[in-house]
Amino acid sequence: MDSVKIIEIKKSVFADNQSDADALRAFLKEKGVYLLNLMSSPGSGKTTTLIRTINLLKDKLRIAVMEADIDSDVDAVKIREATGIESIQLHTGGMCHLDAEMTRQGLDNLSLEAFDLVILENVGNLVCPAEFDTGAVRNAMILSVPEGHDKPLKYPLMFSVCDTVVINKMDVAPYFDFDLEKCREYVRMRNPGARVIPICAKTGEGVDAFADRLYEEVINWKK
Repeated sequence: MDSVKIIEIKKSVFADNQSDADALRAFLKEKGVYLLNLMSSPGSGKTTTLIRTINLLKDKLRIAVMEADIDSDVDAVKIREATGIESIQLHTGGMCHLDAEMTRQGLDNLSLEAFDLVILENVGNLVCPAEFDTGAVRNAMILSVPEGHDKPLKYPLMFSVCDTVVINKMDVAPYFDFDLEKCREYVRMRNPGARVIPICAKTGEGVDAFADRLYEEVINWKK
């Protein structure tokens, strides 16, 4: 009996996406546009953190935001109303992540010459978004205190691909069994070069450290 032909679909999809992502990064470099891919679980405070960060940077950088969700335009509207910057909504058609081609389609709806920094707020979960290179210059993620300090052990890929890990909701740390130092240790296990930045997006505490890091990276990218 002839053997059954097996096609490695997943491998092919990832290989094609990596090629698209590399091409998109090269294109963005030519345009002088820094793309940040921001990931997290739902409810971690991505949008609130973005609003605080953008308001700290919008007088120094020209910023746009792409909000990715399965449906609705709630976050895009919230960003625009709270910051006054351009914000567009990307609907994924039920998919739990964005890939490079989907990201490019979003960027096609922005006049890139008008921006220094574009922030992609990816679909909220700690699994699928980490698997797909969006073509971003850097990846960052937000981990909220109520999620627990052990998440780097449970979702290794997410923490491996992120250059910056923002720990949000530090104001409620006394009410949860959250150990910041253990969290730092676990992040280092996955990604020794990642920077951990504790913040409280609600009060603004620590957000300036994240904003300063982002500003420096954008300026260096544009050189």
